Amino acid sequence: MSKKNAARPAKRARFRIEHDSMGELQVPAEALWGAQTQRAVQNFPISGRPMPRGFIRALGLVKAAAAQVNADLGLLPKGLAGAVADAALAVANGEHDAHFPIDVYQTGSGTSSNMNANEVIANLASREGKPVHPNDHVNLGQSSNDVVPTAIRVSAQMAVVEDLLPALKHLRKSIDKRGKSLSRVVKTGRTHLMDAMPLSFEQEFSAWSAQLASAEQRLADTLKRLRRLPLGGTAIGTGINADPRFGGKVAKALTALARTRFESAGNKFEGLAAQDDAVELSGQLNALAVALIKIANDLRWMNSGPLAGLGEIELPALQPGSSIMPGKVNPVLPEATVMVCAQVMGHHAAISIAGQTGNFQLNVALPLIAANLLESIQLLSNVSRLLADNAIAGLKVRRDNVQRALERNPILVTALNPVIGYEQGAAIAKQAYKQQRPVLEVAVEATGLSEKELRSLLDPATLAKGGIHGKPGGGG
Repeated sequence: MSKKNAARPAKRARFRIEHDSMGELQVPAEALWGAQTQRAVQNFPISGRPMPRGFIRALGLVKAAAAQVNADLGLLPKGLAGAVADAALAVANGEHDAHFPIDVYQTGSGTSSNMNANEVIANLASREGKPVHPNDHVNLGQSSNDVVPTAIRVSAQMAVVEDLLPALKHLRKSIDKRGKSLSRVVKTGRTHLMDAMPLSFEQEFSAWSAQLASAEQRLADTLKRLRRLPLGGTAIGTGINADPRFGGKVAKALTALARTRFESAGNKFEGLAAQDDAVELSGQLNALAVALIKIANDLRWMNSGPLAGLGEIELPALQPGSSIMPGKVNPVLPEATVMVCAQVMGHHAAISIAGQTGNFQLNVALPLIAANLLESIQLLSNVSRLLADNAIAGLKVRRDNVQRALERNPILVTALNPVIGYEQGAAIAKQAYKQQRPVLEVAVEATGLSEKELRSLLDPATLAKGGIHGKPGGGG
């Protein structure tokens, strides 16, 4: 061999040969996955969208808990189980996400993703010495048909508990704090987008806060059903090839690993055949999206102008609003919120269809349910915090505009109904609107009541407290 050839480094192999029950095929040399994952990569080049991080995290936790339980039950040697659990936790921690390439749009049971996890974990665990088999060891006591529905529930619950509920609480606190600071600022209320009786900014904001509190309560109630895990049902719910104690013990192990409560489902057949719990959670996310759109659109209307709109508030100026109109600033975060919520509503429609996609013992749209559910939770969590910090916290009230509109609001005459009656009140309101005069001025002329008495009856701050102001039958 010449010195020239001897100095040339050995060419690294691009592929290695792996096999499964269908035969041999080439797998990228550096890939941690095996043959079944590779087949899925080749079969489903559809969206380029892999399964979400939260789902991979949940798969890792499920595999780690299963390995621990199988060792406790004497079904796996403790050393081998420890290696599997360590590898699975590394997957859960996101250390090997690049080795989970399978598209969301894959086999409806999610078998490809389950085997992806089994193969990666087996490959990692085998580095500690003894060979680890993806099916016989990592998947022991399990089936894709119970692992994937379990991972959906685990990932969704963790995302709600860790991300969404804290984000909603943060947004609600921001609304409450800003509302309290504006408790004495009274504004014109609106129904049908038309002038109505007055209320304070704090009262207006309190409706938003209450919507979010209700959303939190609905989510918490849904988690009572979502946390029921079907693991242990294996292929169709009967638990074939699984120790009868397996499901309950894994639920306890997962509770410790995830630091949020899980329990073994009483009926494993339901957990495999139906995904009603996931659809229910999606429904609660849909309801939350409705609430956030209401809040966002209220902010947009209140911010509209600054001259030709309502002009009640100014939202923080975050960026230039136009490529052609200098000085234009738009309510970009409320707009982003509306788009997020529209996407969540679209996801709910897809999840609803996916939830009824299956026959007899298995739903066959599981990856889509997982991906859309987790994306909805992530979107709502992120936009809620941004809305709190970059819109609500920094908004300013344009008190001059608010006061000007309040003084000329003809609907204030409603407070005089118990004193002068509806008919005369309507006449005063029409005249005040036609002549663009404050109600107080017109009422002084039309009722015979003193200005002092009318000021008391028409005081916006008092009217915002509700109740009857004035005695029936009085006045002219």
